[in-house]
Amino acid sequence: MTVGLVFSDRYLQHDVGPYRLPGSGRPLPFVELVDHPSNWRLVARTKKLLDLTGLSRSLVPIPPYLAGESDLGRVHAADYIARVEAIAGSGGGDAGQGAPVGPDSYEIARLAAGGAMAAVDAVMTGTVRHCYALIRPPGHHAVRDIGMGYCIFNNVAVAARHAQQAYGVERVLIVDWDVHHGNGTQDAFWDDPSVLFISLHQEGLYPPDSGQIQDVGAGAGEGFTVNIPLPAGSGDAAYRSAFQRLILPIARRYRPELVLVSVGQDASTADPLGRMCLTTEAYRWMMHQILTLAEEVADGRLVVVQEGGYSEIYGPYCTLAVFEGLTGQRTGIEEPLDPARLARRPTSQVVSGDQAEAIAQVVAVQNQYWGPLE
Repeated sequence: MTVGLVFSDRYLQHDVGPYRLPGSGRPLPFVELVDHPSNWRLVARTKKLLDLTGLSRSLVPIPPYLAGESDLGRVHAADYIARVEAIAGSGGGDAGQGAPVGPDSYEIARLAAGGAMAAVDAVMTGTVRHCYALIRPPGHHAVRDIGMGYCIFNNVAVAARHAQQAYGVERVLIVDWDVHHGNGTQDAFWDDPSVLFISLHQEGLYPPDSGQIQDVGAGAGEGFTVNIPLPAGSGDAAYRSAFQRLILPIARRYRPELVLVSVGQDASTADPLGRMCLTTEAYRWMMHQILTLAEEVADGRLVVVQEGGYSEIYGPYCTLAVFEGLTGQRTGIEEPLDPARLARRPTSQVVSGDQAEAIAQVVAVQNQYWGPLE
């Protein structure tokens, strides 16, 4: 099984500036500037780990390219695309709600969307069997006419539309396990049964009130949006349960021709922007489950697209674990948090009552469309 890697140093040059207060927009009042959470380090350090462990030697380099305006236009409004270009041209600003744009960000955001498209190309043409797009800026919060949550263009949505347009794919599955709800991706396919969108996220985190259990799509797309909001504090055991009771059985019944995954490592136990408790082993396990699913129903066609992750120490190791699950290789690298200790925690072993109830409520809703699921 060959695995491709989309990466470019250009992604590291997306300049989001310092962290700013949400009201005034001023930097924090300290002597030194504080870095924005969505900085270059997660992607850069992940690439460093891939190189350090030798895992990158087994990956096929897939060069990214710039997404064209017509590519972006399948997901975003023309005036929004032009507005992002203008903001970048004027030296930077915000593409909407917390979506910082630097002087080079328009081109780099196009390269990120094009990187996801290049990953689809590589998989659909058989250049590789699976592909990871290690790109930035992230994309899953960006809606048609506004950027949100550090996201400028919705990379995974652009990639899905590219697969449909260029290769005639009729059924696409998008699984989003970022700790924040993939509201932009949901909006893009809300009434479209040709894309099954499944989001596994922390309940009520971001955007507020987004990704609720009853949000299932509309019109012809009703039932093709699956939201699994889990209570804060959920860990490996709850995520395993959600996969086994919901994600995998629903996906098997849908039988996608292409599987896309929005991977955010911000549900990790060390992430400052989430309150979940996932370990590296959980990410390794989830990726293996998706890989097995893709082999079973989609002839192995699997594209993984980087989203969030804000623990500068632990996040890169979680992303490395995703690569290990994707390639089937264990690097054995020492981790900053003791895996044996984390494996003994209750969140790694036991699904608590509130977590079980949350999953059961989703099962009850989704039984109407995919049931009986158990």
